[in-house]
Amino acid sequence: MKYTYLKLVILFFTLTPQIFAQQNFDKVDAHALKVGKLDSTNMGTIASMLTKPFAEKIDKARAIYTWIANNIVYDVKAASKEQTDKSTTTEVLLYRKAVGIGFATLFQDMCSSAGIRCLTADGHIKRNTEEIGDEELEKNHSWAVVQLGLSPDTWHYVDVALGSGSVDEQMKVFTKKFSGNYFFADKAIFNWQHFPDNPAWKLDAGPKNKTAFLALPIIRASAYDWQLKKFTPELAVQKATLSTPVNFSFVFGKEDIINKVTIHYGNGKKKKIKNALYNQSGSTLSFSYKFDVEDTYPVTILLNDDELITYKFEVVE
Repeated sequence: MKYTYLKLVILFFTLTPQIFAQQNFDKVDAHALKVGKLDSTNMGTIASMLTKPFAEKIDKARAIYTWIANNIVYDVKAASKEQTDKSTTTEVLLYRKAVGIGFATLFQDMCSSAGIRCLTADGHIKRNTEEIGDEELEKNHSWAVVQLGLSPDTWHYVDVALGSGSVDEQMKVFTKKFSGNYFFADKAIFNWQHFPDNPAWKLDAGPKNKTAFLALPIIRASAYDWQLKKFTPELAVQKATLSTPVNFSFVFGKEDIINKVTIHYGNGKKKKIKNALYNQSGSTLSFSYKFDVEDTYPVTILLNDDELITYKFEVVE
């Protein structure tokens, strides 16, 4: 009897991430949108209005996430200048814009008000190929970690800033677009995208240190939709010749149909957009491509017109 109970407990914690990933939050999201902008309303009141209809902590946290992501704008100007002032909860609610630390702080304070244990993690993300391998890269982002129970498996990643939209590589334009992928995010993909300054906040397996993280390609938001499991080449910086094809392969957690694989590469006027001839076998995608521009430049792979991953190639004759 004890053995059976133990197996059930292990099974629960093994399946928990998948259960959360598949959970339908339509009703929670609808409520978060229905309450409106709540201008001139204090944090505690907003948190109460958002969470009152729900009994489960995960639903409360989701309501808070959805409201913040839809009502706070990413401050591109401040982020590009690495300015983190005006990041208190009061200031974020007043100005309705923030950088990563402002989003994370507001989320943490609202969760705490709702009785949910939540902490803020600071660290690194890579936005462009100039930051690949840059050991001098300073902390440039913040996100949250949420705990729903006593087990270590009940800690989860939440990045409301990235869930609110996207920023271009030049850090000039913010495109508002809500995504639920950064709520209780897939930990493996999240760890490819984020590296905490405090190793205690690296949940699950991931790059062993900052150097290993900086050596990875830039993983884009659509990786969550495709449930990316593995990618080749594994390192961001690659060398190739004009005469030799480069082999790419990707393994996904689902078998959705891929209609188009596109490669963006080159710099400035030499930038090219080409369709690749590919093979899809179940959840695995593979193709080879021979580059025809001699230079060092970013190479971005798109699936069905959505950016998946970015490398930095040095192509010689």
